[in-house]
Amino acid sequence: MPKVLTAGRPWLVILAFAVPLLVGNIVQQLYQVVDAVVVGRVLGVGALAAVGATGSLLFLLLGFAWGLTSGFAIPTAQAFGAGHGAAVRRSVATGAVLTAATSVVLTVGAPLLAGPALRLMRTPEELVPQATTFAVVSFLGGSTIMFFNYLAAILRAIGDSRTPLVFLVLSCGLNMGLVLALVPGLGFGVGGAALATIISQGVSVALCLTYVRRRVPVLRLRREDWRVTRGDLARHLRLGLPMGFQASIIAIGTLAVQVRLNNLGSDAVAAYTTAARVDGLAVALLASLGIAVSTFAAQNYGAGRPDRIRLGVVQSVWMSIAGGVLLGAVLIAAGSQIVGLFFGTGEEQVVAMAAYLLKVNGFLYVTLGVLFVLRGALQGLGYTFVPTFTGVIELAMRVGAAVVLGALFGFTGVVWGNPLAWLGALAVLVPAYVRASRRLGVRSESRVGGARDHVVLEGPIDGSVVIDAVVPAPDLCPDAEDALTGSEPLESGVGAR
Repeated sequence: MPKVLTAGRPWLVILAFAVPLLVGNIVQQLYQVVDAVVVGRVLGVGALAAVGATGSLLFLLLGFAWGLTSGFAIPTAQAFGAGHGAAVRRSVATGAVLTAATSVVLTVGAPLLAGPALRLMRTPEELVPQATTFAVVSFLGGSTIMFFNYLAAILRAIGDSRTPLVFLVLSCGLNMGLVLALVPGLGFGVGGAALATIISQGVSVALCLTYVRRRVPVLRLRREDWRVTRGDLARHLRLGLPMGFQASIIAIGTLAVQVRLNNLGSDAVAAYTTAARVDGLAVALLASLGIAVSTFAAQNYGAGRPDRIRLGVVQSVWMSIAGGVLLGAVLIAAGSQIVGLFFGTGEEQVVAMAAYLLKVNGFLYVTLGVLFVLRGALQGLGYTFVPTFTGVIELAMRVGAAVVLGALFGFTGVVWGNPLAWLGALAVLVPAYVRASRRLGVRSESRVGGARDHVVLEGPIDGSVVIDAVVPAPDLCPDAEDALTGSEPLESGVGAR
């Protein structure tokens, strides 16, 4: 159900919002792990390496789509925090139009580029046929992935992180069943693994649309909501495109890494692919906190609560540090045993290479956790340049590690690309957020003694706030007021449980 994040203890509200995201990311990463285990054990190391060889290419385009749809949801969260129902619906309609247009371009163009792009990346020739099959099938179904990401993003924008989790769990469960049916059962090969993901995401999109139409009045669009203006499109693109490009810039860095790995041979590709699956689980946990902070900052920005944003970010940084220490300790201690599950006997060298990557990353997860929190806060506040610029820094670091360190030290040198990228990005994010925080502080001081933006009537303040009513007051902060169009209050009872 919709829930505002503008009342209650910030760290408890953020944590309560983040927990479903954490669980969802764990489930999502687990089904990717299951895919890898099935492909590796049933089809062999070569097939697993072929799937891994597509990772950077898929991330380049599908990662762009994910960032784009996440950016489209930021105006939705700001409008919801400000209590403007008409602006919420208009934002959802605008994002849906842009998501549909992007998915058409992706579905038509990307499959044509898959084969040439893989060869341009110097993919080992023995991997190209299976890698091309996996990439083409994934791109043909890219629209289902885009729309599920967008629907999940707008539900999170209105404070509901639990419902996307339910649909994600259903999708992952269906995916795992289909992988077992299509790969070893019907013998569809790596294309069956990609097809399983598309079918399961399509089912989730249908279920999610049905839920929104029946159970979420604030997102129930009317005919007039579809009359989007150039200003609506421009504002959503202003936030969505930088987030999409940020993901793509990072993906270009991973492409450089992939090229170097391809030159190092199939064992290097398989080791990196396997470690990336396990590492992705840990990274997803930290990323969930960043997503929660982004939504928290957006809603409170719309509500004109800069003091609350600053406190929530500080508390989230400490939570990310604790999570980074815990996750790092687990992977450093048990990395070899975990990656060993992916392979049969006789692959000790590949296991050792994968375990080394996990140990290096594990030592610097603290850095990554803080990076996610600060980047999420800036994105929620509507900043676009700095988060995108940090993507450029990550690109430079990864390419440098792949080209220079990879040439000097082989697989060991390539492994250091991610940690160096995190450190470089954080060096820019920290001063950028400090400046943004000072501006929030000035705004907060200027509002001392003034009227609150909302009168919130709430239940127990225990981190799971029960909102009976959110009444907008007329004195929105200037930036939030400029950002919002429409003044219709949210439907009565929004957020009530």
